[in-house]
Amino acid sequence: MTPNPVDPATITPEMADRIRTWRCDEDYTWRAVAQAASDLWGSERGSNQLFGRDLCVAAARLLGEDPDREPWN
Repeated sequence: MTPNPVDPATITPEMADRIRTWRCDEDYTWRAVAQAASDLWGSERGSNQLFGRDLCVAAARLLGEDPDREPWN
């Protein structure tokens, strides 16, 4: 089963800010980001680590940041 990547078009600036806060300010893991997003926005993906990573990548890019550099990683 191949996971469905996050469509960056579905991430709003407000969502990106929230994801950044979880990952960069509150030190959430990708799993924790995925679970928090699933709980807040109603996704069925739960704590899927790949989903969390995809969310972080989409959010970082929307905010004009590199998801592979500090403060994201």
